[in-house]
Amino acid sequence: MKEQRNEQQMTAKMSPNVEKNNAQVSMDFEKNIAQMEEILPVKESFDLVRRDIMIGGKNAVFYFVDGFTKDETMLKIMDSMFKITSEQMPEDATSFSRQYIPYVEVDILKDYDSIVRNVLSGMTCLFIEGYEVCIAIDCRTYPARNVDEPDKDKSLRGSRDGFVETIVFNTALIRRRIRDPHLVMEMVEAGETSRTDVAICYMSDRIEPEMLEKVRSMINNLQIDALSMNQQSLAEAMLKRKWYDPFPKFKFSERPDTTAVCLLEGKIVILVDNSPSAMILPTSIFDMVEEANDYYFPKITGVYLKISRALITLGTIFLTPIFLLLMQNLEYLPEIFEFVAIRDTVNIALIYQFLILELSIDGLRLAALNTPNMLSTPLSVIAGIVMGEFSVQSGWFNSEVMLYMAFVAVADYTQPNFELGYALKFMRLLLLILTAAFNIVGFVIGVAICICAIVFNKTITGKSFLNTQIPAKKRKKMQRK
Repeated sequence: MKEQRNEQQMTAKMSPNVEKNNAQVSMDFEKNIAQMEEILPVKESFDLVRRDIMIGGKNAVFYFVDGFTKDETMLKIMDSMFKITSEQMPEDATSFSRQYIPYVEVDILKDYDSIVRNVLSGMTCLFIEGYEVCIAIDCRTYPARNVDEPDKDKSLRGSRDGFVETIVFNTALIRRRIRDPHLVMEMVEAGETSRTDVAICYMSDRIEPEMLEKVRSMINNLQIDALSMNQQSLAEAMLKRKWYDPFPKFKFSERPDTTAVCLLEGKIVILVDNSPSAMILPTSIFDMVEEANDYYFPKITGVYLKISRALITLGTIFLTPIFLLLMQNLEYLPEIFEFVAIRDTVNIALIYQFLILELSIDGLRLAALNTPNMLSTPLSVIAGIVMGEFSVQSGWFNSEVMLYMAFVAVADYTQPNFELGYALKFMRLLLLILTAAFNIVGFVIGVAICICAIVFNKTITGKSFLNTQIPAKKRKKMQRK
């Protein structure tokens, strides 16, 4: 009830502004300008600029955001307009835009909601006395960095470009790789306040229509104020996941080549403005463990890399729990592996050693993220000495425990998906705790829980987390070939 009252109060507060924004542009020039001044805080915000000029003997006003408009383009447009005489002025705005605006992207807007949205997104809007519409000129430019290779998704071979925070650049990088008219990029908005641009990309001849309609409906029906964290906010709004489910429901990639391959496989790619990565769905656990290097090498090398990564991933989950299980049941340890048994004095129980080291490794990761580059090497040396030799000599940890945890810490970086890596870490912690508490029975129960967590997990489209089915349209097309 309290939430309903709050929503009603917010709706009551917003309704006057909504009515004003939905109003139509009129023939009264002064009324149009007064309406814009009431909606936009031009006098309070220094970056919202109003430029009054005369065009063909008629009053005209430009509205734009300082920093988003190309000065050189605006100078050329205004220079051509200053030369217009009153006899040359067309009777309607459409004829005016065709004859006297020397620019490619021009639109005619009739309601204030569209006008305000376009101004705040960087477009230049022009009101001319005697015209019942507004002329929008898309001569904007966004601050952007170079399309360098992303630090996370590096490849030994292949392209060296990556997505950036500008959505138009990202769509161009994909379009450059797929020159097919079936590639569709729908632009929608999400967020009541932020009105963030979201692009839904797909191959119209390969996508499953039901899946596309479901994703499109999810985005159009979002009830969210702003995409403050870009794609993460969108993902959380689209899928209300359970708090205890750590497995990712989307695949994220900062590489245009990887994204193009996923599109050709019949998947949907979602691009969010201000985010340098693509959100790919539907996905499975097999898609998340793939990386670009698997495809830039010969097939046998790629298969070997996949198998190696899979075995290392299994090692990161089961190595320390199995070691703990064997140390609790030395009679089950084969003679050939007797050398792995701990010979030193165990001052702290093994389970506590593992848990402390798991927490310490995460602490080192966080320290590395927040350490300036110039200090990262000294910090690594100090951490290696302290966490290595000195910690064993002090009696806190046994050398065998340090060795296996060092393998786990390094092997975690073979996992290309950061979120999936932490999901596997939680599975390892669950196995450790259950093994320490209930011995063999606890280990078996933990393995069963881990298997069920993966097998019965569902993606955003409702399919199994282990689903590798090729979309029907793509399968038919491959069969024809």
